[in-house]
Amino acid sequence: MRDLKAVIGQALDVSLSKLFPDLSPQPQSNIEIPNDKTHGDLASNLALKACKPLKKSPLEIANQIKNYLTENSKQLGIADYIGKIEVQSPGFINFFCTNKILSETIHEILDKKDNFGKSDIGKSKKVQIEFVSANPTGPLSVAHARQAAVGDSLANIMSFLGFKVVREFYINDEGNQIRILGLSIASRYKELLGQPESFPADGYKGSYIYDLAKQMIESSKPKKIEDIDSNLAEFSEFGASTILKIIKKELEDFKVKFDIWTPQSALTKKGEVTKIVEFLRKKGFIYDKDGAVWFRSTEFGDDKDRVLVKSDGTFTYLTPDIAYHQDKFRRGFDWVINIWGPDHHGYIGRIKAAVQALGRKKEDLSVIIVQLATLFKDGAPVPMSTRAGQYVTLQEVLDEIGPDVSRFFFLMRRVDSHLDFDLSLAKKQSPENPVYYIQYAHARISSIIKKSGKVDFKKADLNLLKEPEELDLVKILAQFPEELEACVKMLDPFNLVSYLQQLAAVFHKFYDTHKVISEDEKLMLARLDLVEATRLVLANGLRLLNVSVPEKM
Repeated sequence: MRDLKAVIGQALDVSLSKLFPDLSPQPQSNIEIPNDKTHGDLASNLALKACKPLKKSPLEIANQIKNYLTENSKQLGIADYIGKIEVQSPGFINFFCTNKILSETIHEILDKKDNFGKSDIGKSKKVQIEFVSANPTGPLSVAHARQAAVGDSLANIMSFLGFKVVREFYINDEGNQIRILGLSIASRYKELLGQPESFPADGYKGSYIYDLAKQMIESSKPKKIEDIDSNLAEFSEFGASTILKIIKKELEDFKVKFDIWTPQSALTKKGEVTKIVEFLRKKGFIYDKDGAVWFRSTEFGDDKDRVLVKSDGTFTYLTPDIAYHQDKFRRGFDWVINIWGPDHHGYIGRIKAAVQALGRKKEDLSVIIVQLATLFKDGAPVPMSTRAGQYVTLQEVLDEIGPDVSRFFFLMRRVDSHLDFDLSLAKKQSPENPVYYIQYAHARISSIIKKSGKVDFKKADLNLLKEPEELDLVKILAQFPEELEACVKMLDPFNLVSYLQQLAAVFHKFYDTHKVISEDEKLMLARLDLVEATRLVLANGLRLLNVSVPEKM
């Protein structure tokens, strides 16, 4: 269907230029799949776009284009694929496909198998996707889990479409939050040694802080109470490194693997943070004011200039982030994609400005803001706060429902929409659960194929597929490559999630209406080709989301 769109688009462009040679500039044809099946398989609004410059009725233009396409269908290369063209008010041109394009779709899927939908639109462009990058101050929350599902699935899709993708986790192992972690552990350490004191007001209150303090006591000789405060760095380092191990294990259980783990401290030790200030100063993007060092970020569209070095000589959060982005581009990435939570929305302008100051185009950096997810348990939302310690961890979700359902549910809304994660629905093994519904469609087809004993496909007469449910199934199969490309265009795997739900629904409707294995052998062979093509596309889509593909359930 994607290639047919290109063929029709070219035919529309030719028809418009032939009919109205003086029209300049010529509007581009826009071809979509209509929501209403009675409006055809594909539809164009070209006449509506051309009516204003031509000063003609869109219906009149549409009918002229329709007549030209019909009379010149062979020369334009659409005769074999378009059986009928209709004009609909106020000026849409609707196209109805022949069975030929549908048969070719099934044959292409059966030929390419696991590679159906694969393309080279990425042209080996080097892409770095940095995501999760949670502070190592506590186990991963549901909010981090959603970012992990988005980043990993998007990386899979982009790799499938020809991009050279590297997944990266930036470890914020320096700064105030790590200091507070050390203070929190030290306070619990003292408490466990029988000399409690007031807990830090902004400390991390989760029970895991007690666990870390116990581990420190068990792993080394207990320190004297009076020596603890002078060794806070040791508490911070132990806590951050131990929590990072927990985070890595949680992500592994979530089926997310990173290619690179970059600690902020490594950049600091190499002097990259100090160097970036001097680099920007030499380029004229730095000035001094009120004892602080400022970045002229307004020159690149930011709403105000930003402090890089405070009057006390310490760096702001922005400074190491600029050094990190310099490091990314020095490693040869053509396109850098950051996946952040909504609390970082106000940070986009300044980091975009920094990238331009580094000599890159603004478009070389994309920032995806993933909205929060609210976990509902027993009908009530669960509060999430790392410092209060009252939140459900990713590991707890995985223990309850497993990685497949978890990953899929975290992707069931567009990244810019808040997500309500219903645990009770996720645990159901019924058609109400979208993951079960899709996996069951694949398992059902696997069972049909096994029962039929068929191993040799592509020899059936696909012209026998004429029922509406059969044709609907082929048409949605043809949309798979286009849906993958839409995921990259929108930087959101949601399109694939929604597509798989629709495909499963169309398949189940077909299966509930028609028998696949029957006494009509020719029809049975054609339907077996159809369902095998469906199985292949379902499997390809689930694998890109890193959701398992069961053959029986």
